[in-house]
Amino acid sequence: MELPFDGAISAFAENEAPQDIRAALQNDGKDKILTESYPHDTRMSRKQYDREMDALQIELVKLQAWAHESGTRIVIVFEGRDAAGKGGTIERFRMNLNPRSARLVALPKPSDTEREQWYFQRYISHMPTAGELVFFDRSWYNRGVVEPVFGFCTPDENARFFNQVQPFEQMLVEDGIHLFKFWLNVGRAEQLRRMLKRESDPLKQWKLSAIDVKGLRLWNEYSAAIQDTLARSHTAKAPWTVVRSDDKRRARLNAIRTVLHQFDYDRKDTGAIGEIDSTVCAGPEIWDA
Repeated sequence: MELPFDGAISAFAENEAPQDIRAALQNDGKDKILTESYPHDTRMSRKQYDREMDALQIELVKLQAWAHESGTRIVIVFEGRDAAGKGGTIERFRMNLNPRSARLVALPKPSDTEREQWYFQRYISHMPTAGELVFFDRSWYNRGVVEPVFGFCTPDENARFFNQVQPFEQMLVEDGIHLFKFWLNVGRAEQLRRMLKRESDPLKQWKLSAIDVKGLRLWNEYSAAIQDTLARSHTAKAPWTVVRSDDKRRARLNAIRTVLHQFDYDRKDTGAIGEIDSTVCAGPEIWDA
């Protein structure tokens, strides 16, 4: 089978990955967590996950109905390392919601016209109207992490972004938008394991890009940019929630719980939502480089 990018991910795993990462991959077990600092040794069981997810899906449907009736506007931003599980988490949020008022925004690279506009301008038109939930699969934070790591923006553009991002988000919140910002983090060995699986699966190869391949060699640069972004854009009105996603099941459940717990919607069942695992889902203090 022909591999994308001439098998560059496999070649990196075999020849360039740090020795501890290669050792972790060699000891790969079906449900084993590869990141030593992760607070759980094994993945949550499928049976437990399905039971808890089913209960959360009912609560999400209640939330959407209440948002529609009350005119509540919700924006949920998903950022994270490559293969951290952003798309899968968004899919679990939306799987039983009415797509007419639970929109996904996944913007391509800016057009020539957009590059000449104010940086935040192309995001504004995607903000929710009354009763809508909008999910951003990557967002304006491209300029905080991806663009500086790959040299897609100048230092002045990056500095201007950080000067403006807090006022921008403050305006959204003060206008009545409920803004959630999730940073999904994944360990280096787990990231590489997932990318190797994508490389070998014809149904998932479309998820890979040249940027993903180049990014494998820029782990430390990404880490520095992430740490800088979390430090400079975590505020009381627009805080970051870090989700350690080495176990995708725990990550999805706790991200959904984080949103549900913030609203007093009709017929809310707090017991069905359950408690947030603060070792997996909390503020920037749990981010792990």
